[in-house]
Amino acid sequence: MNNELLDILKRCDTPTICNAIEVVQGKRGFNAFTRGTVLASAPEAGAMVGYAVTAKIAGVAPPEEGPDTIRARRMEYYRRMAEAPKPSIAVVEDVDYPNCIAAYWGEVNTWVHKSFGMSGALTNGVMRDLADLAPDFPVIAGSVGPSHGFVHIRENGTPVNLFGLTVNDGDLVHADRHGAVVIPPDVVDQLGEGIEKLFACERLVLDRAKAGPMSFDDFQTCWEAFERARV
Repeated sequence: MNNELLDILKRCDTPTICNAIEVVQGKRGFNAFTRGTVLASAPEAGAMVGYAVTAKIAGVAPPEEGPDTIRARRMEYYRRMAEAPKPSIAVVEDVDYPNCIAAYWGEVNTWVHKSFGMSGALTNGVMRDLADLAPDFPVIAGSVGPSHGFVHIRENGTPVNLFGLTVNDGDLVHADRHGAVVIPPDVVDQLGEGIEKLFACERLVLDRAKAGPMSFDDFQTCWEAFERARV
């Protein structure tokens, strides 16, 4: 992914990317997206775009493994986050979902991950410290809570599932307050063009609707042109 495409993706919201993927594929039915409602630490912030660095955590109960094992896995987690190709996103599944209590994403961890050069975090788990999160490091989470519980790393680099979306380590992810999508590798090179085609199609209706009052006949004319052009 080149810098020009990265800039385009960061300027688009996730619903636009979801639609543009279908434009490139030439059909409806793309389904690599999250289900349900997510919470955004900074709802008005732009999208996060990057390659997934995956992990699994838990926090309802203390870890059953020894402290040396837990610490080694934690340090491996941070090493992977620091050294992953950029742009990158921390994609972390809380295996306690939907009963998560451990707020892994708070002031300390957002600043640490931002210092690694990462673009944000996507999790089905908990966030906290909302007034003190690192700026320009968006977090998309499943809930807000006060406690870190017994949070510990369970796995590094394995496939994760968040809100019905399976994400593999290294997948290209686009996420914002609407949710997240995994961008298929075979559409990446054409995605910029797909976005342009999508916007051109939508303008067939939007330009007329925003111009002022219109009759049903006016609407029918522009809508028929829209239907001919859209996927």
